[in-house]
Amino acid sequence: MNATIALDRSSMSSVPARYWHELEDGRIQCDLCPRFCKLHEGQRGLCFVRARQGDEIVLTTYGRSSGFCVDPIEKKPLNHFLPGTPVLSFGTAGCNLTCKFCQNWDISKATEFDRLQDQASPKAIARAAKELGARSVAFTYNDPVIFLEYAVDVAAACYEADLKTVAVTAGYITPEARKEFFGAMDAANIDLKAFTEDFYRALCSAELGLVLETLQYVKHQTKCWLEITTLLIPGKNDSPAEIKALTNWVRERLGPDTPLHFSAFHPDWRMRDVSRTPVSTLQVARDIALKNGLRYVYMGNVHDEAGQSTYCHECGERLIGRDWYDITSWALTADGRCAKCGAACGGVFEPNPGLWGAQRLPVRLSA
Repeated sequence: MNATIALDRSSMSSVPARYWHELEDGRIQCDLCPRFCKLHEGQRGLCFVRARQGDEIVLTTYGRSSGFCVDPIEKKPLNHFLPGTPVLSFGTAGCNLTCKFCQNWDISKATEFDRLQDQASPKAIARAAKELGARSVAFTYNDPVIFLEYAVDVAAACYEADLKTVAVTAGYITPEARKEFFGAMDAANIDLKAFTEDFYRALCSAELGLVLETLQYVKHQTKCWLEITTLLIPGKNDSPAEIKALTNWVRERLGPDTPLHFSAFHPDWRMRDVSRTPVSTLQVARDIALKNGLRYVYMGNVHDEAGQSTYCHECGERLIGRDWYDITSWALTADGRCAKCGAACGGVFEPNPGLWGAQRLPVRLSA
């Protein structure tokens, strides 16, 4: 099943980017992410979508998307943000990380614009989301940090339409830019890809410490609801010692109410020689996290109702039962408390869950 939404297509092309400055040698430095790409005329940054044109840097994918789809919010994954509701999801192309294990490499590693077939202005996206009955719009599939100007404008249009906005990101962004970016978001799932600098350097060409700074900033200095995902890769970041260190850090620096999703890896991109993550690895990781004091720990990319459901941290009552993306039970009060013992459950909840279920509805925005 597909849906087609008519729209009034405004002029969309390269737009001036923010967060850059001129260098004494004539190059222009992009200050959006910690890569600080230094560009001569006509060059693009590592993300591919931010380029130098004349005496400025421009975003070349403003208003262009690799596709739109209405998903369950749990697919982002967000289990504590408007459960059961539909979210209009889209991405563009490119990425500012080089993850060899990328699970969306056909989009995030794209360096051709011919796959950006859908075009839509921020207001058109908000209007389409309302028509489709979505409660929020998600920037996902590739990292929205690299199309900050477009994402922030879409978020403003969504705010006017009484819609929420969601970012699915690796959190690799400079302190100045992250204030604007996360200040525009209602919720975020940030990838904490591992808990060693060696992993980040070797497999992502990035720095763990800078991601940890972003996580703490979002949690403590914004109103953006935060959840975390760690993709467990056999032999790379799945040792009990590393999982213990990671979960201890989350509890101590972000708090026990921060939901953590352990997701199963499948061979892809440049790590096709690594086997899939066994379910037992996810179960061990979840047990470690719960023993370390985290209250909401989930298993992703596998079928495990116990590992996908939400439980009261005080009495153990199942608050939200889940079977993949279907909500099977609900025991939260209208103000987000356990119906049995009254303990508060961290999250952003409505009195009743949404009824979208596991549906996936591809959407084409047509002129």
